[in-house]
Amino acid sequence: NSGVMTLLRPLLLDVIPNIQQTAALALGRLANYNDVLAEAVVKGDILPQLLCSLSEQNRFYKKAAAFVLRAVGKHSPQLAQSVVQCGALEMLVICLEDFDPGVKEAASWALGYIARHNSELSQAVVDAGAIPLLVLCIQEPEIALKRIAASTLSDISKHSPELAQTVVDAGAIAHLAQLILNPDAKLKRQVLSALSQIAKHSVELAELVVEAEIFPVVLTCLKDSDEYVKKNGATLIREIVKHTPELSQLIVNAGGVAAVIDCIGSCRGTVRLPGIMMLGYVAAHSENLSMAVIVSKGIPPLCACLIEEQEDHIKAAAAWALGQIGRHTPEHACAVAVANVLPVLLSIYMDTHSSEDLQIKASIFVASAMRALKSILQKCTYLPALEQLLHDAPPNIIKHIVGQFSKVLPHDSKARRFFVTTGGLKKVQEIKAEPGSLLQEYINTINNCYPEEIVR
Repeated sequence: NSGVMTLLRPLLLDVIPNIQQTAALALGRLANYNDVLAEAVVKGDILPQLLCSLSEQNRFYKKAAAFVLRAVGKHSPQLAQSVVQCGALEMLVICLEDFDPGVKEAASWALGYIARHNSELSQAVVDAGAIPLLVLCIQEPEIALKRIAASTLSDISKHSPELAQTVVDAGAIAHLAQLILNPDAKLKRQVLSALSQIAKHSVELAELVVEAEIFPVVLTCLKDSDEYVKKNGATLIREIVKHTPELSQLIVNAGGVAAVIDCIGSCRGTVRLPGIMMLGYVAAHSENLSMAVIVSKGIPPLCACLIEEQEDHIKAAAAWALGQIGRHTPEHACAVAVANVLPVLLSIYMDTHSSEDLQIKASIFVASAMRALKSILQKCTYLPALEQLLHDAPPNIIKHIVGQFSKVLPHDSKARRFFVTTGGLKKVQEIKAEPGSLLQEYINTINNCYPEEIVR
């Protein structure tokens, strides 16, 4: 407000290097503060001034200048575009070749902040020739430089298969894969994130990541003490298994399912989410893969997530994953039912005590619970679990439960006796069904299994 920007601008061309650097640093800190001040830096024509003497300046000035470009570019795609338009990318790429690791780090950071916004800005960074130099940066001995370079490659890869492919073509996967065992947690986070962003786009890219022999090494990350390393490790596995049954089978064979189940059991909150999704994706592919999740004891921790977690989206993911496990055959549905999941899903579906805001958020979750419940019920022949639900379920769920009883009772005399003694048959007589409806047909089928006087 006091007009400091206009006073700082001429100092960028001062004859004393120390003054130039300090002026650049001051502008960077102002621009970093919020988008309004960053906008003021752009409007004050400061960026061209900053760049005009960059090539012949010392390393301190280069670092300060890269900091200003990063501070402006981080706020929005529009501001990042302003940085690109003033010709900053070429200068930043030249800085990636500097002998000083601090200059490389500052330049890499600025490029990452520009690339993360959208695919057009990412493409501009690629076109400026940054990727081969970033791949060289992850091979440098300095840990901080490795971290930032891996993070920037992650930001470039995330937007599209084409951008991820350019990162792969520069040979990044092999170098990233070697860093998974590095003891530095922050570096591991970035490396796992970069590999996830590459693997997520297509089967081919996921296969290239797997071929870099990242298994079983990645599974050790699921036991890491750093929560984000765990989360990013599980995310990487999720992005690989989602593509095909073959990739899922490969991860199952490497012990991936058991490792993810342990990981879900050992943490809380959003760290669990990618692991929950991974189990759902594996189970969705085929009966055998779903059985692999059941055999590895995957159902109890998923049920625990339904009960313990507060966040609706985590509960929704757990409900979805359980639905994927139970939907294949009666045997699969029975495994879910035996774990006492169905009453939990039903109580969530029936819960009306939420605030309005929570009800809106919960509606997505309820839909997941509803879908999970239906897909499991359509296969479930485990009568004690169905019996539990018969007394509490709303009409749209009752139909599926009664339908399952109408399939099982005609062929099972023990079940017929059990159904009378537990009061199930009595409950069926109380159900009001439309004449001629599917529900009425189910009820008639059940009643036909018994002598008329018992029904009466």
